[in-house]
Amino acid sequence: MSNKNRMRKNTSFKINILAFTACFLWSTGFAGVKIGLNYMPPLLFAGIRFMLAGLMLLPFCGNLKDYFKNVTKNLKQIILLGFFQTFCLYSLFFVGMTYISGALGAIVVGSSPLIAAVTSHLLLKDDKLNLKKLFFIIFGISGIVLISITRQPLSISGTNEIFGIVLLLCAIASSAIGNVIVSKNKTQLKSFVLTSSQMFSGGLMIFILSIPIEKFEITNLQFEFFAMLLWLCLVSASGFAIWFYLLQIKSVKVSELNIWKFMLPVLGAIISWMIIPDERPELFIIIGMIIVGSSILLFNIISRKEK
Repeated sequence: MSNKNRMRKNTSFKINILAFTACFLWSTGFAGVKIGLNYMPPLLFAGIRFMLAGLMLLPFCGNLKDYFKNVTKNLKQIILLGFFQTFCLYSLFFVGMTYISGALGAIVVGSSPLIAAVTSHLLLKDDKLNLKKLFFIIFGISGIVLISITRQPLSISGTNEIFGIVLLLCAIASSAIGNVIVSKNKTQLKSFVLTSSQMFSGGLMIFILSIPIEKFEITNLQFEFFAMLLWLCLVSASGFAIWFYLLQIKSVKVSELNIWKFMLPVLGAIISWMIIPDERPELFIIIGMIIVGSSILLFNIISRKEK
């Protein structure tokens, strides 16, 4: 094997490991969100979470003077990214999930690689969707459907559910646009600076929105709330820092990276088996996991051959 091929293989392995790590971190956050919502309404909780996550990354952003200089220089990109990647994504997601079941939500969120691939196909010249890629994305979605409906009965019983689905689809589309914004500006900002600034700006937007809507309805805060809030801030800060770093690599395409998001419900199911006493592996869930794993593997093989 030539040095060039060996370097390419090592880079691909590193990208896959980091993408899996980001998805693993995000998958651990679902339980924390449920606990946090027992103490604080969703928009207020999300706003505080992301503002703190943005501030948490400041020590990793280097000199503060250079940080604010870079933020000011790239303010338009940061505001746009904060709007799509944090404000729209999480405000629509939190509100949408109040209208639908967890299983239906998991299926809709499971379609995010397809929406990301279509969005990048339309907005990026070098990230086009073809029939082979489309087949493996749909194959992966079928695995998500199998996992979700096995864990919880699926039902769509009225306009509320349809409204919730629409909100979640808008949230996913917003995230896909955010990914494209990062991919189009690969070298302008370091990953930590971009993540910190967009999270704080997006979190501030959600916080401001929560003031007239939720009116600071806060229950007596306990230690578990602060523990979960700290964990969620760490998950958000580290997960998005890794994700934006990957999107800024020249060889990485939005559609190829987002295929790893199929791992979120898979990892969520595994974590539930480990933590929740009544949760246990079932045949159809395992089959769904095999389908998801196969779709990711085959998608990456096809992408590598195309390159």
